[in-house]
Amino acid sequence: MAITVTAKDVMDNKVFYVDEQQTAMDALKLMTEKNVWSIVVSKGGLPVGVVTERDILRRVVVKGFDINKVKVGEICSSPLLTIGKDASAGEVLGKMAEKEVRRLYIVEEGKIIGRVTQTEMFKSMLNVLKTLASLPHRF
Repeated sequence: MAITVTAKDVMDNKVFYVDEQQTAMDALKLMTEKNVWSIVVSKGGLPVGVVTERDILRRVVVKGFDINKVKVGEICSSPLLTIGKDASAGEVLGKMAEKEVRRLYIVEEGKIIGRVTQTEMFKSMLNVLKTLASLPHRF
């Protein structure tokens, strides 16, 4: 018996966008409203990067910049890291580890359809392990 878990199986659709000209405060307000901690930054309607709560803390607040003036395009991480919807859970985890990121955006036919976070990957893998542990053993 083979169990295959793909990126699409563990992704969520909590993908929200801010224009590169919006401020860090605008992004933080949207994150709080939507209960997410990362937002895709777009330029001309196309995704160009991601800004996280950590980016805002490290690149704006700690440096003493005005959160109401700094544009997300100035502080976002770019390029946006993506992976295909059919990538295995192992590929997802491997890319996260290699790139040292906590999230990847899932693409299908060049469009973002969701995201996978470390937390969701951990929960999903834990559920798979629990399911496997509950199966009768055959030797």
